[in-house]
Amino acid sequence: MPSEVYLIEGDSRSKAIHQLLTYFDLDDFASKQVALKPNYNSADAFPAQTHPETLHGLISELQAAGVEDLTLGDRSGMGKTSEVLEQGGVTKLAKKMNFQIKILDDLPVAGWVHCDVEDSHWDRGFLMARMFIDAEKIVQTCCLKTHQFGGHFTLSLKNSVGMVARYNPQDGYDYMGELHGSPNQREMIAEINTAYTPDLILMDGIKAFVKGGPADGKTVTPNLLLASADRIALDAVGVALLRHYGTTKEVEEGPIFELPQLARAIELALGASSLHDIKLVPLDNYSEKMAEEILKQFAK
Repeated sequence: MPSEVYLIEGDSRSKAIHQLLTYFDLDDFASKQVALKPNYNSADAFPAQTHPETLHGLISELQAAGVEDLTLGDRSGMGKTSEVLEQGGVTKLAKKMNFQIKILDDLPVAGWVHCDVEDSHWDRGFLMARMFIDAEKIVQTCCLKTHQFGGHFTLSLKNSVGMVARYNPQDGYDYMGELHGSPNQREMIAEINTAYTPDLILMDGIKAFVKGGPADGKTVTPNLLLASADRIALDAVGVALLRHYGTTKEVEEGPIFELPQLARAIELALGASSLHDIKLVPLDNYSEKMAEEILKQFAK
């Protein structure tokens, strides 16, 4: 069966998130240990980081469905994580809504799991935060933006980089130095995603960076929220949206599914491998029109 990607107009984040999540079996999340990965790479405002209303709306829906054991985990790439979360209002929200926060930079050796894949582009594999390995359900929320430092675009696959250790706590090995210095960065991003499988991904495309990023850039307003359980399907649709508005040469060139992040993810069987594997499900008139524009980008 094709992977569904749901789209809805984002005029009201809380209402849109509620409607999107009715298409997922949230009852199955109740009484489960849930790990949440947002996007707090830097302290810069949305779409550089998760919008506070999106985080609040997502957690509200999960808790309304009966989720009591919810832990948010992240590692910022541009700034000290604890300060980024404080400035983004996450620390205050956690106290108000009674969820836990794990600052991944502070994890001990036991908080990490060594991971690798066959024919890996990582010299010595990578360390994934154990909270995402052990969780019974994994939820991710990502933004819609380009990436000027080698990732080319940073959507759900790239958001997973924040689950990986910057340094090895035993010997100080610099995993992020290796990643950002490698000509195979896009493939390495895909390989990180073999370590876990998300149950729900919410992409906030109400605003987007189509050039620059991840902290600032040229901004457009697609005014869409999207949801899926398939990272490749969601990212392919996200790339199509970026192309619709005019984006960087690296994101524009070639068939969408042949872009290195997506092509390697397809090799690793992480989700959809073509447009035939994706079903766009618009939930209102605006998203129906936008779905038509998205599909046009796959024909180029």
